[in-house]
Amino acid sequence: ACVFDAKGDTFRNDWYPEYKAQRSPMPEPLVQQIEPIHEVVKLLGWPVLMVPGIEAGGVIGTLARMAAASGHEVVISTGDKDLAQLVGEHVTLINTMSNEKLDVAGVNAKFGVPPQRIVDYLTLMGDAVDNVPGVEKVGPKTAAKWIAEHGTLEGVMAAATSMKGVAGENLREHLDGVLRNRR
Repeated sequence: ACVFDAKGDTFRNDWYPEYKAQRSPMPEPLVQQIEPIHEVVKLLGWPVLMVPGIEAGGVIGTLARMAAASGHEVVISTGDKDLAQLVGEHVTLINTMSNEKLDVAGVNAKFGVPPQRIVDYLTLMGDAVDNVPGVEKVGPKTAAKWIAEHGTLEGVMAAATSMKGVAGENLREHLDGVLRNRR
C-alpha cells in the first residue's frame, strides 16, 4: 500500500496545538503533483490510503504491526525516523533516498537504542521536524546514554534527581513536558 497524510489536522493537534505549527504550507507545485501521484500508484495496482485525523505514519504503523503479527515480512519505505520504532524480526525500514536499510541491529547502530526505545529517545531529544521540544541540552548521545543506563524513559525520569549537569537540571525542571512530548 502507499500511504499519504490526509488533509487537515490530526488528533495530535488537539493534544498539542503547537504540533508542526512551524511548518510552511506545501508549495503549490508540489500540491499539484499529489493527485497525479495517487493516480499513478493506483494504476500500478497499489492501494492508496489516507485516513482523516491520522498521520500516514500512524496508518503505516498499524498496518505494519498487524502484518508482522500475522507472520508477513514487512518493508517500510520511508525517511521518517519515527518509524524506526516499528523495526523488528519481521519489519525492515528502507530509505530509498539514501539506500539505507535498517533492521534491529541497524536501528541500534544508527540511534544507539533498540527500536522499542525510539519513542523514549526522541522524547528526550525532541523533534524539530514536528515542533516537539525535548529536554534542553539533551542530544542523541545523552538520550542514548540515559536510556542505556536506566532502560526506559520511565527509568530516566525516576533517576532524574541523580542526573548531573545542566541536562539533568533541565530534565528535573521539565518532567511534565517530557510526559506530554512522549504522548
